[in-house]
Amino acid sequence: MAEPVRTIAVLVANPALSSILSMVLASVPSFRVRPFESELALVTYMRLAPVDVVVTDFDSAAARADRVARDLRADQSIPHHDYQVIALASVVSPETKELCIASGIDEVIVKPMSPRYLLERVQSRLARRAASFAGYRSVRAASARRDFSQYGNVIPLWTRERPLPTH
Repeated sequence: MAEPVRTIAVLVANPALSSILSMVLASVPSFRVRPFESELALVTYMRLAPVDVVVTDFDSAAARADRVARDLRADQSIPHHDYQVIALASVVSPETKELCIASGIDEVIVKPMSPRYLLERVQSRLARRAASFAGYRSVRAASARRDFSQYGNVIPLWTRERPLPTH
């Protein structure tokens, strides 16, 4: 049985980085990779077609990751809300963590990182989602209990001491 086609949306600050990430993600035959130059283009696409993972960037002045995630989660005209958001960040401060939690970002990867590392994280997120079948909230709850110490670039956003935000 063929793997289902998964759509990965890429909205990052640098066009060269967008091209490289898109090329590496597109190396998986079951991934349909869609690079976007603006948040408006991404939102317009998501109103028409489902997206499985959104990769966005904190270094983008026009479309910062937390604002993009918050706008996508709040947009009722997007019919499919069963997607995950992976944010790229140069620095992860306590403020960045709070912004991620408040906006519904599922995972943060610290730059610089290998594009292949992003590919591994996207595949991991999709595999975990496929195993859960329960949608966005259960994926966030599962990621809160996961031990992220094995990944040098992954910053856990939810700890056991802090309750998960409810939407």
